This record gives sequence, structure tokens and C-alpha cells, in this order.
Amino acid sequence: MVQKYDSPVRIYKYPFELVVAAYERRFPTCPQMPIVLDCEIIEDNLYDKGARRDTKRRCKIAVEAPYLIKKIIGVDVVFFIQKNFLDMKTRTLNIEATNESFATRVEIFEKCRYYAHPENPDWTCFDQTATLDIKNFFGIEHSMEKMGMKQYTQTTLKGKEIIEYFVNELKQEGITHVERWVDEEMENSTTAAVTNVTPPEKPPLLRDNSILDADYIAKYLGQLTPLQESKLIQLRKRFEHGTSEHPEPDYQTLLRFLRARDFSIDKATGMLQESLQWRKEHRIDDILGEYKTPAVVEKYFPGGWHHHDKDGRPLYILRLGTMDVKGLLKSVGEDELLKLTLHICEEGLKLMKEATKLFGKPIWNWCLLVDLDGLSMRHLWRPGVKALLRIIETVEKNYPETMGRVLIVRAPRVFPVLWTIVSTFIDENTRSKFLFFGGPDCMHAEDGIEQYIDTDKIPSFLGGSCNTLIHEGGLVPKHLYKSESIEENNGAIHAHDHHGLYKAVDLKPGQLFELLIRNTDPKSVLTWDFEVLKNDTLFAVYHTEKELEQSGNDDFSSVFDLPDLKEGTNYKKIEQSVKCRPKEGVQGSHEMASTGTYVLQWMCPPSCDGPAQLMYFHEILSSANYKGSMTSLQSGFSSNSLQSR
Repeated sequence: MVQKYDSPVRIYKYPFELVVAAYERRFPTCPQMPIVLDCEIIEDNLYDKGARRDTKRRCKIAVEAPYLIKKIIGVDVVFFIQKNFLDMKTRTLNIEATNESFATRVEIFEKCRYYAHPENPDWTCFDQTATLDIKNFFGIEHSMEKMGMKQYTQTTLKGKEIIEYFVNELKQEGITHVERWVDEEMENSTTAAVTNVTPPEKPPLLRDNSILDADYIAKYLGQLTPLQESKLIQLRKRFEHGTSEHPEPDYQTLLRFLRARDFSIDKATGMLQESLQWRKEHRIDDILGEYKTPAVVEKYFPGGWHHHDKDGRPLYILRLGTMDVKGLLKSVGEDELLKLTLHICEEGLKLMKEATKLFGKPIWNWCLLVDLDGLSMRHLWRPGVKALLRIIETVEKNYPETMGRVLIVRAPRVFPVLWTIVSTFIDENTRSKFLFFGGPDCMHAEDGIEQYIDTDKIPSFLGGSCNTLIHEGGLVPKHLYKSESIEENNGAIHAHDHHGLYKAVDLKPGQLFELLIRNTDPKSVLTWDFEVLKNDTLFAVYHTEKELEQSGNDDFSSVFDLPDLKEGTNYKKIEQSVKCRPKEGVQGSHEMASTGTYVLQWMCPPSCDGPAQLMYFHEILSSANYKGSMTSLQSGFSSNSLQSR
């Protein structure tokens, strides 16, 4: 059984030479990794006038395993061979590690790489992969596989901390800079020195100040019509005099804002100016270097970057169904969750540029895969939804056209309720990029996610073979809560929160209110969300194949009160009546399997001592973007909003 592990690229805000000096201090032992008992150098060779160094070490590792497993295998330590290939000229350090102990039973191969950031020479990147092939191991292969996964994950998470620790140690000793390697002979030769300098990337050329260089367009922007190219240049001229406070936006940024405003130069200018001011006020340009992930987020936030989709877009996975929205919000607060999202967005911009160079084609958006397995009414906790709407609004304004595709997988029955609430706040163009997979087998189903993600990159929790280091989420312990000030009962989202999205209705005792929905799209989904503010209200859903007209001025009669209509023959109740009490909310959805007229009906019971009041909203979700089984999206009623607020 072969297991493969990949870690996302990490960024150190230090030059490569300083990171290498910190890395060397990990040997022969370091306090952060007590399982490494010793590392003995068995080969050490210098080449190319000291520019290259190959080092081979034999490392003794303590076995982290239960006593019974240690008893079975008969050892307390194992040995690994580690090979380092350092090239100071190209500023790369490649590391390979293989197990020496039990090599005929288990094959472990780990490969790590430190290298200078391709766009910022004062930063260093790090990536890491490993494979574990357990052929036979005393009949405890499964246990060893789990232990290997656990140990690799823990080691990976500690790796960045270790480098940071030794960098700080160097700083305490007064070492804040390590000179880059230079060839002395070349340094003395002006010609050679000039030759050794990597020329900067050729900027886009403007012929007659009106045409972009065609090669630049093909490599970095993609196909543009002459009119679009002209508008891009005109927009660039409006921002060409950048300052230290407002740097001149690159062409990719200008193009994203133009696309977001249908290539209207004036609208794109206003949107971009507001965004640049926002970036200045909130110091967004510094967020990648300054942001420190809170410990609660590190442990309980179930999201992370994971390879690329088939189009080369960076892929971000969010296991929303296992996220404790309330716990995270009460532990770190709404502002911190927004800052986390902005950090992810900034990482996305950086990864898109790297992918453009990696794949040799323009990649200016990323792919989001949202796993909803485990989603329930607790995710509709109103302060959490309110925070989500704020995040969506901020991202829509400042990161337009960065979302290339959104894959919603394992969508449960409660999902349409959440979608009803948030979808209205998502730009229509962005909404068109959502694809929904309702069935449990989202990988192999017809038109499944294998169309969009390579099979060997599909995460194991979706049935694929690729393991990820993305946390599974889980409940945040209450002792980590920092704030109890988020009052659940005061967190209701009323009409003002939805910018007029919800409508108000007053019903006298015995009075009806009916919404008629004509459906021409079989298998579309009708969703609703309403809250009773005063007095009891009865709610039901009906269907008829006839085309009905809204009733006249008689608010005490139904559209079904016509003499030629009979329940069970001409129309039927498809969702049974539910009595909703004051301060209760009801969310639900129904797959409209056939065409005809669907009727949402509310009634104030005649026995009420006063009028009923309610706020309501409904939406029809098109069947065009849904994949897989829609039955998993059906839901009944939830009168439990008091628990989910």
C-alpha cells in the first residue's frame, strides 16, 4: 500500500543564505525534534569552488509507537539516510531522506526543497513531499500507516517553527545577514559580472502607446479583443503615476477590475480606486509578511492549498461541513476571520503568478473546492452567517475575478437554505462559476470532479488517493473562547441586514398570503427562509400543473378556492402544514421535479387574538449547475432557528 503526502509551499521572509545557516543548526540534534537522537556526517564534499556542497548523514530516530508495537518490531530506534545537495550559485537546497531500517519491508522516501522565491530574492520558499510504501510489516501494516501519517504531519507542521527558532537564535548572536556566494574570478571581470546578472523580466512594450506587446498578452493576460486591449491601456494610463502609498497596479490587476465591470473604464476606475484606498487603510500589502495564524485557526480551521486543478489554477480546499463556525468566531472574533480570509486571497494572488510561470500560460484565478459533508443547521448560526456575508462583501469588492471555479461537493439537504441566504450577495458572474455535486460519490459520478481535478490529486476523504495536511476541523473547546459578547438571540438577520432582500407581511386572523411560482425548469430547487415576528403562522407548499393567477383583493381566500379545483385531483400539498411560533425561523427547500405552479402559503389562524407578522425570502436554484443526486438536497422544515442563532 503506497501513501503519498504533499505539503503546501511555505514562505520564509528571509534570504536563502540566512535560512540555510538556520537549517544547519538543526544538526546533530535540535530541541524541537526530540525524536532525532543523533545525526552523523558520513560524507561531505565541496565542488565548483565551494559553490556546491553534498552532505550525507546517518540519523538515529526514536520510534514513536505504543509499547506493544515496539515489542513486536523489537527496536526502540531506527536509522535514516539523509542526503543534502546545496547549490549556493542557484540558491537551492535539495534534501532526500530514505529509511535504512526495515528497508525491505517499508520504503520511505522524502524530498524537500529550499529555494529563492522566484519573484522576491529576499524570501525563501520551501516544499516537501513523501511516499510511504508498506510491503509487509509483521501484520501491523495499517497501524504503521496511521503512525507514519501522524508523524509526517507533525514533522511538517513543526518545520517552519524550527527554522524561525534558529533564525531568531542567529539574530540574538548578531547575525542578521549572510552574504551571497560569488565567483571571485567573475567578480573581477566586469563583463563576466554583467553576464552573471539575471536580466529582469521584459516589461510589456507599448507600440505607439496604444498596443500591448503580443507576446506579453499571450503569456500573462490571455486572449483579448482589440477593444478590450485598448480599454486596458486606457485604464493603465489613469493609474500610471503610482506612489509609495498607491503602487501602480499591474496589468493583471487592471484586467480583473475591468472584467468585473464589463470593461467599463469609469466603473473599473472607481472600483479600483476604492480598493487601493482600502488596501492602504488596512495595510493589505503587508499581510503576507506580518500575518500570524492564531493557534486556534492552525488547529481547527479546515482549509488549505492543495496542488492545482486541471487548468493549472491553484486549488484551495475548505471542509466547511466540519467547521465549528460558532467556536472559531467566539475564539478569534469576526475581524480575525476576515483577516484570515484576506491572507488566503493574497496567497491566491501570489500562487496564480507562480502558476503562470510554472505552466507557461496566463492563470489569473484560482479554484475553490468546498466539502459540505457534515453541514447542518448549526452552520446557520446567525452571527456566523452575518460574518460570512461581511467576508463575501469584502472579497467581492477587492478581489474581483479571482475565482475561476467553485466545486461544491457532498452537498447535504440543508445546503440550499445556506445558499439562499448568501447567494444574493455573490456577484452574478461569480455565481455562474459554481458547480454543485449533491451525491456522495462526487468523484466517479457522471460529470464528477475528475473532470476538473486530476485523479491522483483528489483528496482521500473524497475517495481519491492523495492525502492532504488540511485539518479536519472539529469543535473548538469552550475554554478557548475569548468572547461571549456575541449574543445569539441578538444575531438575527432581519431585512436591514439583507439590504431589503427580505419582505414583510402582516396577516389578520384568518388571512392568507400566497406566492405563486411558475416553474419551467424541472429539477430546479425552490428554497425559502422566513421568520415569524408576531403570533402563530401556518405554512404549507402546494403544486398544480395548471397556470394559476394571483388571487384578487380577497385576502381571506386561496387561489385553490375556485370551483373547478379539488385537492388531490387538480392540486396537492407537497409539504405538510407547519405551525410556526413567534421568534421561530423556518428554512427549507424542495426539488421542483415537474413544471407547473408552486404555491408558498402562509396563514394567520382564525383563532389568533391579533395579526401575525413575518419576514420572508425565497429563491429558485437552477438545475443547470447541479451535478449528481438532487435528492440529497431536499429538506423539510426547521423550526430550530433559536438553536442556530
